Amino acid sequence: MGDASTLRSERYRMGGMAGRPRGFDRDDALDTAMRRFWRDGYDETTVATLTRDIGISAPSLYAAFGDKDRLFDAASACYADAATATLEQYLDQPSTADAIADIVRGSAAGYTDPTTPEGCFVLSEPRLAERRRDMAERIARRIARGVAEGDVPAGVDPAAAADLVVAVLGGMSTRARDGGSADEVAAIGELTLAALPLRA
Repeated sequence: MGDASTLRSERYRMGGMAGRPRGFDRDDALDTAMRRFWRDGYDETTVATLTRDIGISAPSLYAAFGDKDRLFDAASACYADAATATLEQYLDQPSTADAIADIVRGSAAGYTDPTTPEGCFVLSEPRLAERRRDMAERIARRIARGVAEGDVPAGVDPAAAADLVVAVLGGMSTRARDGGSADEVAAIGELTLAALPLRA
């Protein structure tokens, strides 16, 4: 494998094939598409909007990605894979309660970050239900580990607790998308953390 500049040059060279404009960068295009889908949702995002945002023609978009569905799948995977990696970092905390607190507080900050669209792409996009189930399952496994290790009360149902966490995150995302301030979104999370029985 070559160095980064060599790989980037090769990607540009290949990007010039099949009608794609010189300098076409697939990663940049996916990021741009992801933000548009995140902002407007799959149904409200048109091919015309995507081509305008990315700066390519419709034939070039189809040559690069196939169609709108496949572009959505690739773009949403970029977001969801990064979100899963962040989730796993939070879940790696020694304390279950601290892990869940990190998820809630980190999400509150992310949902109101002015450099990205409001809310959470995974939680707001109907087509990403499988990703939401995966999120809940990961959180449930961490809570179950906490029960087994004794730092979560034995009576806690890991699946139900995880479903509550994801439901609250969804509510926080909606509040952010509706214009809620960082403090307002964070307050929802803090109320939930105070109510969750995650400390033995």
